[in-house]
Amino acid sequence: MDDDDDDVPQLSAHTLAALQEFYLEQQQREGTKTSQGFNQYSVGSIEENWQLSQFWYSDETASCLANEAIVAAGKGGRIACVSAPSVYQKLKERDDRDFSVVILEYDRRFSVYGEEFIFYDYNNPLNLPEDLLPHSFDIVIADPPYLSEECLQKTAETIRYLTKGKILLCTGAVMEEQAAKHLGVKICKFIPKHSRNLANEFRCYTNYASGLD
Repeated sequence: MDDDDDDVPQLSAHTLAALQEFYLEQQQREGTKTSQGFNQYSVGSIEENWQLSQFWYSDETASCLANEAIVAAGKGGRIACVSAPSVYQKLKERDDRDFSVVILEYDRRFSVYGEEFIFYDYNNPLNLPEDLLPHSFDIVIADPPYLSEECLQKTAETIRYLTKGKILLCTGAVMEEQAAKHLGVKICKFIPKHSRNLANEFRCYTNYASGLD
């Protein structure tokens, strides 16, 4: 008789160690939330949902992109974060907020941010609130959730609708040609990092002279 255990998938030691590390970090974060003052805008305050292809930027990268968005938007500027919640959170942490910002996001957990949250599904790129007027943002920073031309193309429709001109796109290096095709952006020298290492190399792209070069 065959041993039933032979048919049960076995995780490698490396995978098990990675899972244990993840759950330990999660427990530590939950402990920090309860034992210390909790900042709802800190990067990671809302956990990544890998099923939604969510991978948060490192704190340094989120800060760098937030600073770039502020400079690009200018004094009193309007910033739209499309599927880029880490940057939105870092912008909200700023004390010197001479700008306004909204977050367009599919994950309704971010509705805790109130009126600045706008539900967004890239499959319906122009299904936006009526009061979200065309070309009303000084810069749009976007990080399409999937590395596919379909996702980029549809997200690009939203970006072009919202922006007055400036675009800051974060996506995989493999999307460089498609990014240029759909948004007219060029790759930057700055290399964004995530809080967890990803298999795909990520890059930033802009259509203006930025501080990321």
